[in-house]
Amino acid sequence: MMVANDNVYMARAIQLAQKGTYTTNPNPRVGCVLVKDDQVIAEGWHKRAGGPHAEVHALQQAGEMAKGATAYVTLEPCYHQGRTPACSQTLIDAGVKRVVVAMQDPNPLVSGKGLLQLQEAGIETESGLMSSQAEALNPGFIQRMREGRPWVRCKMAMSLDGRTAMASGESKWITGEAARTQVHRLRARSSAIVTGIGTVLADDPSLNVRLDEPAPEGGWREPVRVVLDPNMSLPVSSKLLMQPGRTIVVTATDDKDREGELLQAGAEVIHLPAPGGAIDLPELLIFLVNEEMNEILLETGATLSGAMLSAGLVDELIIYMAPHLMGNGARALFNLPGLENMDDRIDLNIKDIRAVGNDWCITCEVINIKM
Repeated sequence: MMVANDNVYMARAIQLAQKGTYTTNPNPRVGCVLVKDDQVIAEGWHKRAGGPHAEVHALQQAGEMAKGATAYVTLEPCYHQGRTPACSQTLIDAGVKRVVVAMQDPNPLVSGKGLLQLQEAGIETESGLMSSQAEALNPGFIQRMREGRPWVRCKMAMSLDGRTAMASGESKWITGEAARTQVHRLRARSSAIVTGIGTVLADDPSLNVRLDEPAPEGGWREPVRVVLDPNMSLPVSSKLLMQPGRTIVVTATDDKDREGELLQAGAEVIHLPAPGGAIDLPELLIFLVNEEMNEILLETGATLSGAMLSAGLVDELIIYMAPHLMGNGARALFNLPGLENMDDRIDLNIKDIRAVGNDWCITCEVINIKM
């Protein structure tokens, strides 16, 4: 039974979970608040994969005071022993009397079992408080567990008339510094950045995280860089191969000599061919899920982004719109052939519009996903 101030304490737990936005991958972001006699006695959040979970941080802070307390947790306490002990048993051992969770864990190893173990130990449990806010913390983890696919964000920058580059390909810079900084935050929270070989050959991007703001404990985590390169055309001198962390080249060809050169340069090579010499995009997402990747940032041009949209593989669009006009000779936002009738439209749900410096950022959820 929900009681007064439950919402207040759960809102604080959600705030704490957000502190792990850039560090918990592939684990979910989780926050925990311990309350006794209507006073917060301890707080914790999951800081890094392999480290203590949110409940453990809070219980360690509370010590003996945890006995008889209420725990507010954004995600059902884990039931299984992994790299860390099961949190449900840890809460039982600490003597808490009540556990309020925002949502059940979608992980089939846990779902419902953590709550059941608490109930069998005589602990009162509640579930579902502020569940939508809790789900928003972990879109990729939740979708990976429920549907076997990561959450794919497509980031694009355009002029007010919907253009992404001049006819020559010149595109630096469409948006201002504030928008570009926000993109680096998107990179930092993502498991991987996916781009196409056309973008790499045209721009030679580093696809790393460059932020001049205080880094989380342990520094900024670099996302995996994934290049869709059907013919293995990636130059070994590419900047992205000079960055720390993993670079994966996904190809549709079988050229052992080129593959050897890329391996020697530090890349990993994955073969996912589709008919016509293309890359199998649905299989790409399956591969990324098997690599425990939650949130994917698609940073590419109109062709690959259009292909991903057409295949129903994009969950969210983040469009930065700059206050200038580039003319009808400039390049369009997406290549979407085959949309002949109004019924063919790709429907979007605008979730947020806000100013970012002198630009506007529009966040849309793609409604008619085909998978």
